[in-house]
Amino acid sequence: MTSRVDAPLKVTGEARYGADHTLPGMVYGYLVLSTIAHGRIEAMDVTAAKSAPGVIGVYSPFDPLALRRPTSLIGETWVPLQDNEVAYYGQPIGFVVAETFEQARDAAMLVEVTYHALPAVTSLQDGLATAEDAPPTFDGSPSTQEFLAPGVESIDDALAASPVVVEATYSTAPQNHAAMEPHSAVAVWNDGVLTVHSGNQGSNLQAAELAGALEIDPEQVRAVNPFVGGAFGGKGRTSAPAFLAAAAARALGRPVKAALTREQVFTATAGRAATVQKLALGADEQGTLIALRHDSLCSTAMDRSFVEPTSHGTAREYYATQNLALSQKIVPLNLPPTTFMRAPGEAPGSFALESAMDELAVALRMDPIELRLRNNSTAPIGKNLQWSSKHLDECFRVGAARFGWAQRTPHGRVDGDWLVGMGMASALFPALRFPATVEIVLRADGTAVVSTSGTDPGTGLLTVLSLIGGESLDIPPDRVTPRLGDSAYPSGGMSAGSTATASAGTAIMIAAAQLIDDLLALASAPGAPFDGVEVSYAEGCVVGDGRSMPFGELLRAVDRESLSATGSSAPGEELTKHSFSSFGAQFCEVRVHRWTREVRVSRLLGVFDAGRIINEKAARGQISGGMIWGVSAALHENLEFEANGRPANGDFAGYLIPVNADIPEIDAEFLRYPDTLHNAVGARGIGEIGIVGVAAAIANAVYNATGIRVRHIPITIEDLLVD
Repeated sequence: MTSRVDAPLKVTGEARYGADHTLPGMVYGYLVLSTIAHGRIEAMDVTAAKSAPGVIGVYSPFDPLALRRPTSLIGETWVPLQDNEVAYYGQPIGFVVAETFEQARDAAMLVEVTYHALPAVTSLQDGLATAEDAPPTFDGSPSTQEFLAPGVESIDDALAASPVVVEATYSTAPQNHAAMEPHSAVAVWNDGVLTVHSGNQGSNLQAAELAGALEIDPEQVRAVNPFVGGAFGGKGRTSAPAFLAAAAARALGRPVKAALTREQVFTATAGRAATVQKLALGADEQGTLIALRHDSLCSTAMDRSFVEPTSHGTAREYYATQNLALSQKIVPLNLPPTTFMRAPGEAPGSFALESAMDELAVALRMDPIELRLRNNSTAPIGKNLQWSSKHLDECFRVGAARFGWAQRTPHGRVDGDWLVGMGMASALFPALRFPATVEIVLRADGTAVVSTSGTDPGTGLLTVLSLIGGESLDIPPDRVTPRLGDSAYPSGGMSAGSTATASAGTAIMIAAAQLIDDLLALASAPGAPFDGVEVSYAEGCVVGDGRSMPFGELLRAVDRESLSATGSSAPGEELTKHSFSSFGAQFCEVRVHRWTREVRVSRLLGVFDAGRIINEKAARGQISGGMIWGVSAALHENLEFEANGRPANGDFAGYLIPVNADIPEIDAEFLRYPDTLHNAVGARGIGEIGIVGVAAAIANAVYNATGIRVRHIPITIEDLLVD
């Protein structure tokens, strides 16, 4: 197995993240956050702050930095300090810059804010009655959709005609990304060009947003982030520290570093929405689905900038049914914004749908795997484009055999003081590609460099570049130097949506093919070593006339230091011919203490059909990380808000995430069916599917062990207490 090329730097502490940069003359910025959830700022007294030791700048909506809201492919990005409106507790409303971090922090505490407070809506339950239809999805689909069999007038009629019906409401808690690296930025201007060191999921996209906000040409911004300490969707947009540091550095003529404290991360960034989902499943006595209704509601910020697409991401794709109705509504709240988080839509949506399927299996007295096999889909409902490659049935069979599913009983088993249960769930995540461009350079020393502006937020993309680069150039991967995380490189798009390997990998193959053609033309040109000879390429060498010459030697022979080519790839005609997704089956065993009702996950197994696996070691790490997050969602994570909008547990002391003792040994298996209809590499995404279905599998296992059906996550001890 191949180890990550960046592993030595990370484990020795030599990897330099955004906030690790210290520049001559650098000063420090500290954000001031609101202490109300809704209202207007009437005044900000900054007199004491300005006169505090070391302070060189204090900015507010009444004395703002020169910024405006930029617009990108995913909409308008909010920029702080542009007006005096407050939409949530902990919103950035001021920025203090001083010679040291401590001076900036202490001075920020001296800023006195006068508010005109307005009533705030901070409870999802209280807002359900005023829920609004969500805007159309990214592909233009309406928020409400219905697909009915001929002669059926409504989904209610289809459910009424179903011999077996299960109907229930499920809910999921809000979450924070909790990345190890807090959002931060170091900004410096030189000769009118801005350089920003800041962890993000797409350096060229951050450069574009900063250019738009600062009203300068994109060529005047360089965003650098070779290392990112976790992102998970939370660093897809430019952060408040990056906007403020860049603008303050321009205003002051000095480099500025700004970093959120851990507590500030919980409000000054965006998180996952809370959801309430109503499911109704109707089936015949043999378990064939007749009707499925999935009505979803999610929290969103008052600007309605993001929707957690729980129904659209599950109901249409998981199972075949004769009748389907789905809806997506939003509840605007005076809480911090919501955004993409690992498997947006699919993670919370799968909890509801896969819990409901387990309830249907119980009602039918049918094995949960058999129920899913009987309703296997060949295409998303209403799309009529068959899956390019789907082996979910094999995931079930392989997983059941490895996990010992045949030993499961309908009511679990007892092991001393522990009640033991098994559960399972399906997992799906769409296989996507983004436009990407990659440059490959062959060097005269016999090595190659592969460069693109995309990022590696822990996914292993840096290593993938070297592996696919080596394979495409027919040389060992250790002769390929991968480069990421710099907007000066060709545009690599965003590392998000489990797209990076398929997107960048395909571009590498195109660039390599062009580069080899150019190399052969150079080799056979007049005066070159293979002048007039028919040549070919193999194992890093030009071959012809019974001779073989490594490309480095050839370049030296023609007095060239290097030869380069770029390749670009984007989704195309394949989207009109097939549907694409990765698939998986999640298996879980839990142990619930008979007396304390403590829940322990004792075994986890995931079997995945995700196309070709490029780097098994990294793939297992990604899948395991996703499954761990599924445990976290099921049993730990819940960002709780007080009535005034203040987070009650906005730190790592109160916001629970699993530790080593909470996680068992995780087993993961990959089916190996390259999907070359999706892309030339044959790979599909694995970064997010690992989390999908895990929470449902755990809840289903808890029911199997205890007979108690918990329809919300996280599951707590109180949920399992019985009289």
